[in-house]
Amino acid sequence: MEQVDCIIAGAGVIGLAIARALAARGLETLILEAADAIGTETSSRNSEVIHAGLYYPQGSLKARLCVAGRDMLYRYCAERSIPHRRSGKLIVATEAAQEPVLATIRASAAACGVEDLRVLSAKEAQALEPALHCTAALLSPSTGIVDSHGLMLALLGDAEESGAMLSLNTRIVSGRTEAGRIVLRTTDTASGEEFEIAASRLVNASGLGAVALAGSLEGFDRRFLPTLRYAKGNYFSVAGRAPFSHLVYPVPEPGGLGVHLTLDLAGTARFGPDVEWKDTIDYRVDPARGERFYAEIRKYWPDLADGSLQAAYSGIRPKLSGPGEANSDFVIQDAATHGVDGLVNLFGIESPGLTSSLAIADHVARLLAP
Repeated sequence: MEQVDCIIAGAGVIGLAIARALAARGLETLILEAADAIGTETSSRNSEVIHAGLYYPQGSLKARLCVAGRDMLYRYCAERSIPHRRSGKLIVATEAAQEPVLATIRASAAACGVEDLRVLSAKEAQALEPALHCTAALLSPSTGIVDSHGLMLALLGDAEESGAMLSLNTRIVSGRTEAGRIVLRTTDTASGEEFEIAASRLVNASGLGAVALAGSLEGFDRRFLPTLRYAKGNYFSVAGRAPFSHLVYPVPEPGGLGVHLTLDLAGTARFGPDVEWKDTIDYRVDPARGERFYAEIRKYWPDLADGSLQAAYSGIRPKLSGPGEANSDFVIQDAATHGVDGLVNLFGIESPGLTSSLAIADHVARLLAP
């Protein structure tokens, strides 16, 4: 049976960042990915935003890892020439009743170490974005956008330079602990061939499949398995070029941050995500959902023309909280919690996971290779 120091389950941005961190510490690292390419699910089906760290409770993992990860990510992108832009973001109140929410966001962000937010009047916001309608806004200059695929390729390249290996089309079927190591039974999704591989450390970074993977490990205490909820977010794009240079977010809504306007590095506007609770993974976008988008977008961009939205793509957030429940924190479990030596589970790594990826990687590396 083959054995390595560490197996990473999942080749999304989180798994690749962790593989890079562990391989750089001298651990023989193998990345197992069920798909035929890296980052095909949550990591590539999002807004590609580098978040400043505005919305998370003080002291939470999301707050700490987002703020740290944001700065690490900007440095890393600059060092590796990964396409990105510090575009800035406007969080807008579109009616006076929403303005107190902006003050709450600013105070919460400051408590988490984000102190560069500026309060703008409607006139000041419209000086930056003449097409914008609002009664007041917050300007977040440290929000940006990144080429997520370019980021993942750079992380994989760094990991492989340090000796890490990637095995695509490799699905983990089950696992067990044996003689101080974790043994995984895997199948090649192309050929159907099965084989076993062992490691002294296993990082479960399989995103939407993380809870199922942990549950398949023989002897893992089911008390430590959270309930995973699928929060589908649909995105629509606009025909032609939108007259905005900043990202534009309405005040947050339950389950998400509202139908916001983001820009890709080519300047194309995308709107979303909305929140559609699902029981299964289904990435199809219903064009009819765009009708709701018009009303939401026109609250801050009243000149959006009829018929200009087109279905773009969707993503599914691996949430640990359901409809009407408070947003849950990241869950990063190690043996101190569940009792299985060498196992780290990452549950509920939704937004701001992309922004936090390098900080999450350092956190996990300290747990496994102090």
